[in-house]
Amino acid sequence: MPSQEPPHRRAPRPSGTRRPTGRAPGGARANGAGHPRPAPRPAARRPRQAPPRPAAARPLRLGSPRPRLRLVSLGLTLVMLAFVVRLLQVQAVDAAAYAAKAEKNRYLSHKLAAERGEITDRSGIALATSVDAYDITADPKMFTPQESRVPDAPEQAAALLAPILGKDPADLVRTLESPPSPRYAVLARKQTPQVWNQIKDLKALFAKKAREDKAKGGPGTSVLAGVLSEESSKRVYPNGSLGAGILGYVNTEGRGAGGLESMLDRELAGRDGKITYAHSGGRRVPTAGARETPAVPGSDIELTIDRDIQWAAQKAISEQVAASRADRGYVIVQNTRTGEVLAMANAPGFDPNDLSQADSAAMGNAALQDAFEPGSTAKVMSMAAVLEEGVATPSTHVVVPNRLHRGDRLFKDDVDHPTWYLTLNGVLAKSSNIGTILATGQLGRNQAEANRVLHSYLRKFGIGSPTGLGYPGETSGILAHPRDWNTSQQYTIPFGQGLSVNAMQAASVYSTIANGGVRIEPTLVRGTRGPDGRFTPAPEPDRTRVVSEKTAKTLAAMLESVVDDREGTGTRAAIPGYRVAGKTGTANRVDPKLGRYKGYTASFAGFAPADDPQLTVYCAIQNPTQGSYFGGQICGPVHKKVTEFALKTLHIAPTGAQPPRMPVTFTPGSRAEGSPQ
Repeated sequence: MPSQEPPHRRAPRPSGTRRPTGRAPGGARANGAGHPRPAPRPAARRPRQAPPRPAAARPLRLGSPRPRLRLVSLGLTLVMLAFVVRLLQVQAVDAAAYAAKAEKNRYLSHKLAAERGEITDRSGIALATSVDAYDITADPKMFTPQESRVPDAPEQAAALLAPILGKDPADLVRTLESPPSPRYAVLARKQTPQVWNQIKDLKALFAKKAREDKAKGGPGTSVLAGVLSEESSKRVYPNGSLGAGILGYVNTEGRGAGGLESMLDRELAGRDGKITYAHSGGRRVPTAGARETPAVPGSDIELTIDRDIQWAAQKAISEQVAASRADRGYVIVQNTRTGEVLAMANAPGFDPNDLSQADSAAMGNAALQDAFEPGSTAKVMSMAAVLEEGVATPSTHVVVPNRLHRGDRLFKDDVDHPTWYLTLNGVLAKSSNIGTILATGQLGRNQAEANRVLHSYLRKFGIGSPTGLGYPGETSGILAHPRDWNTSQQYTIPFGQGLSVNAMQAASVYSTIANGGVRIEPTLVRGTRGPDGRFTPAPEPDRTRVVSEKTAKTLAAMLESVVDDREGTGTRAAIPGYRVAGKTGTANRVDPKLGRYKGYTASFAGFAPADDPQLTVYCAIQNPTQGSYFGGQICGPVHKKVTEFALKTLHIAPTGAQPPRMPVTFTPGSRAEGSPQ
């Protein structure tokens, strides 16, 4: 038997040998003694096994999360930075612009019209004033399908408003669909409070229906929600057509468009204000606050016009123009001592309260805007030059033939007559053209010099120059330089043909004589009263001496002969108890349409009382076609009516002294001062 070593002793391992692995050849593990284990018993027959599974996938190894976090952080930072920049832009850089855009949709701004000042007569009686009115406006955006929820809101609103506003529905639809501003349109201006009350009642009815419709689940909208109003004022003229030619009128914007309304528009208009307020659904939001710049009312204008005298003048001239079937006529009443115009009447006139019915040809002030040849009323200037130059006196003898040949023309008087033996006073009294030519021919050593002298006096009387009123559209008349006078004008200008004036210029000539030879620029405005109630008088008018006081008094006495002497041409202007000085005029008239002479201009100019002049009255009628066309016949009675009324209105006492009754004719062969031939 092989010997056995003690279990705790091992034989030494030869060098170079491997330590037993404990596994027997063939895969059997050795037992503790180094012997191989016995081979296992054959196992029972196993079932057929599936093919070997592939080896398990190698597990993924996660990368570091830090790059991804950095990327996300950068993205969030950029987004936040964009928000911050936008926030700064909205709230800091462009804050005002964005606020304005917000207010544009939420806030409405409207003009607060300043109250227009009154125009009164010299006694404070209103001739033009303003009353409360409303401008009917709309917010066009509220009529769009999106806002109104009605596809034809403009058409429905127009159909409801047109009968109240007196407008064409189609015009209202165009205004709402194509407004000048997306949030503001004017449907009608200067409507009465009654009109706005009707619209308000209609709006309330539709608003009630809208609430009921909304309660039932409907859209609950009103087609009139966008109809609004603005407080305004309307110009009214309490006396209708009285003084319309002076006052003028205002346009639809409330601005002066004619007459004194235009001339004094800056003073009358004041300064408009502005209000801005929040609105919702066409209604003002009272809790949102408002910004308001108050309007400053205009100043009141006090005129020199006396309403009662204006009424008398307008009535008298209107009746005579109608009776004569004339184109037009005018009457001016002036205070000879102050230059103040007490009346300036035109016929036909117009009613500035209803311009739709007015004739455009009558809407101006013809007394200042018509230029016409004055005729014989201009002879007083020729006589003033003759007397002032000392070439003749009222008693100078003037032999007046039936015809007078001068230049290339044959001159005559208005009536055929035998040779007249007249004094210079008689030449004026009988209004002789031939006598006037003979008298003014003595003003120079030759006709050219006489023309220059006469021209200088005409200019001093104001012919060819503005009156000083500054009235819009006023004509200065026409007075050519003497070197440009043709052969005919040299002899027609002395008796009032070949030059032109306006009615105010003609009246001012007689006021100059009545005022002792001093011309005072006419005035229409006495002063203004500002919003503070303080009255500021108008500046004093310019005064210019034209002829001496002696010449003026002599002329006044000569003019009395025209009215008082039975041979005078102006006897129909006489007023019982008063001395009246005046002069008739009948001139060939230039038809403005034809550009040639057709018809006549009849006129009468004078002042009273002749011994203490206080009033000048001038009347002219253009193209009378029925009855007489002589100035003494149709304008003399007008002068009498107006002068008599004005004397009584102003409490001017009757004259006590008798007129001088200067001679009109002379006996042939008697001696007198130089006699023009």
